[in-house]
Amino acid sequence: MRPTVCSQPSESSPRSGSGPGSPGLLARLRERIRYLHYSLRTEQAYVYWARAFVRYHGMRHPRDLGQGEVERFLAHLANERHVSVSTHKQALCALLFLYREVLGQELPWMQELGRPKSRVRVPTVLSREEVARLLAAIDGAHGVIARTLYGTGMRLLECLRLRTKDVDFDRSVIVVREGKGGKDRVVMLPEALRASLKLQLADARKLWERDRIAGAPGVDLPGALAIKYPRAPESWNWFWVWPAAAPSTDPRSGTRRRHHLYPETIGRAIARAAGAADIGKRVTAHTLRHSFATHLLESGVDIRRVQELLGHRDVSTTMIYTHVLTSGAAGTPSPLDGLVLGAASHAAETDAPAGADSARRQPPPIPARTTADRSHRFGTTSDE
Repeated sequence: MRPTVCSQPSESSPRSGSGPGSPGLLARLRERIRYLHYSLRTEQAYVYWARAFVRYHGMRHPRDLGQGEVERFLAHLANERHVSVSTHKQALCALLFLYREVLGQELPWMQELGRPKSRVRVPTVLSREEVARLLAAIDGAHGVIARTLYGTGMRLLECLRLRTKDVDFDRSVIVVREGKGGKDRVVMLPEALRASLKLQLADARKLWERDRIAGAPGVDLPGALAIKYPRAPESWNWFWVWPAAAPSTDPRSGTRRRHHLYPETIGRAIARAAGAADIGKRVTAHTLRHSFATHLLESGVDIRRVQELLGHRDVSTTMIYTHVLTSGAAGTPSPLDGLVLGAASHAAETDAPAGADSARRQPPPIPARTTADRSHRFGTTSDE
């Protein structure tokens, strides 16, 4: 999987032609994206923004448009559609990719386009008690997925794309393959998940056996593995840990095969559970990842280790979780509390009985001197 980033031109790889008889613009865009092994989600996003750009300018071809038209479209997104900064950046990246990689135009004005600054937002984090209530409100496979997200810190799609061979019970680890940025990593397999995951794999195997009996096509494999290993798509090792109940059509190949569960299904289940658990925060699947990281840091786990578990390229990304630690702002007493406590103490003194107040202001009685005191004062000793 490739991240949705502004790509650089790839001079060594062929581009689709743009002369008479060449494929349509969007078809060429898809072809180029697939040639560079970008993810399906990136393909869908780039095609969406290219289509929106062309429609906004009255179906004019992008090669006839320039810097002014691109800037007007981006201004329209920001000022009229009020898109987020991340969405704004995605649209800009899509247009830069279209001009560089499909139309083959490296124009000077591309470097002059303003890029909106990302806002640093403090992540929503659940308390441990809120996590317990949330997980108690989700049952079945959705509940196991939610526990896996919180127990490992995986992103939702990373979890849903797990293959049966990625769960290693002997070593108590789960291998996350082709995570964000195309990187693999290893996360822990919580002991509390072991029994639930074994039951889930048993249910998945029933679907796998049903597909094999029916002669259904195997699952989708990354890259060219299906060509290199033709029987791998039908093997148990490559089957999904979280298979969908029914087959669906592959958007790229058009083959009807069994896919993994859809992320939207899990998102709705988590949102419903948050409502049932009376959690007054916006809870998503990613909230469990945020909570995983924050709770590890609160427990004293080194931030570099948390970075590895989350799959962050730079530790500065992981540092955002230090802003929500209870040892930070929540662990620092506010001066307001000092004022309130001081006022309460003064009020208690004012309301106390006069005798008690008088006694409180009296200095403590001076104890009578003992023989030892007198002896010490005059440099003598005492046998007492």
